[in-house]
Amino acid sequence: MTYTPRAIDTHLIEMLNGLPAVSIEGPKAVGKTKTAARLAQTTIRLDRGDEAELLALDPDRLHRDPTPILIDEWQLMPQSWDLVRRAVDDGAGAGAFLLTGSATPRATIHSGAGRIVRIRMRPMSFAERQIESPTVSFAGLLRDGPAEVGGRTEVAPGDYAEEIVRSGFPGIRTRQGTHHRDALDSYLARIVEHDFSELGHVVRRPRALEAWLTAYAAATGTTATYETILDAATQGISDKPTRPTTVAYRDTLERLWILDEVPAWVGSRNRLASLTQVSKHFLADPALAARLLGVGAGALIDKPQPGKIVARDGTLLGALFEHLVALSVRVHAEVERARVLHLRTKGGEHEVDLIVERDDGKVLAIEVKLNRLPNDKDVKHLRWLKEKLGDDLLDAVVMTTGPLAYRRPQDGIAVVPLALLGP
Repeated sequence: MTYTPRAIDTHLIEMLNGLPAVSIEGPKAVGKTKTAARLAQTTIRLDRGDEAELLALDPDRLHRDPTPILIDEWQLMPQSWDLVRRAVDDGAGAGAFLLTGSATPRATIHSGAGRIVRIRMRPMSFAERQIESPTVSFAGLLRDGPAEVGGRTEVAPGDYAEEIVRSGFPGIRTRQGTHHRDALDSYLARIVEHDFSELGHVVRRPRALEAWLTAYAAATGTTATYETILDAATQGISDKPTRPTTVAYRDTLERLWILDEVPAWVGSRNRLASLTQVSKHFLADPALAARLLGVGAGALIDKPQPGKIVARDGTLLGALFEHLVALSVRVHAEVERARVLHLRTKGGEHEVDLIVERDDGKVLAIEVKLNRLPNDKDVKHLRWLKEKLGDDLLDAVVMTTGPLAYRRPQDGIAVVPLALLGP
């Protein structure tokens, strides 16, 4: 299988040039092993045969084997984390170790702070899928001064709907027809039937967990309370899961990197009054949400006439398109060492879908709209934020499904089709 370049490739090489140990973390099948193996001289796969036992019997091999040494699926042998940490303490040089993990084990381990640096790998961004040649740089939008914005794309709303359900997991997105659907179903079933137990969480009522996951998918892009999600998952059921049970669901799904919520922004430099601190709900991949809800591209987009595309369920398509944008922005932000958050006032008067914050507190604000050509109403919250933050707002962007990237002449707000956003 040909390797598709990932956004973190260059970033990972840069990290290994100066750090002794880097841990790549993310959900299963996201591509961690393939990305890391390209850089490794030695690979220890703890999900194969007796590799864990051999490492336990001969831990000194971490001082002898050619580096970088990749320890794949380290969570299957939690003590391997401590072996690497000790090797770093003993003087391991830059680029000595790569670890990949698709879960955070319950076993007590040292945090690795100062020894092992973590990096998050997510499913493929839109740019990584190589559907279009990007013309707008995300890194440029995060720099001081207005970034150059321009370009044209033929990618249409129907194409975005197809990519929402296609998935950013490399091994799943290449499958066709019923095989693609079966691969997604198998991925979700494995979470319930295998991955929970691998972390020591026995699921006594699998259907209740499946229902909760489906209700969570329906809350994509919202700040719905967990009580609301639970009520939606258990309508008509008298014997509902207890609150501690659903808290345990969330904890385990987070440790499996299946939940990928966007935290609330509270303003580190220009603290605004009355901001909510509730996270916005997203799964690891919008295709998982779409599959849980039983929708394909045809359920999101209607084509009544040749060349005419209409959102069949605008609310759901909008939420899943925002999910796709959030995924793409977070992939690029990880490389730029920036945080991705969202803004919402407690009364709901103002909302900004995504706030990308640099380490100096300055921010890039992003609104997500299905409109191909956003109007004044679509940018009102960005204008409000610009008035509040002044020079601390690096740029304001509306991500769309439209054909053109440009700046609005009346306020300078950038309009960028998702297909044209690149690193």
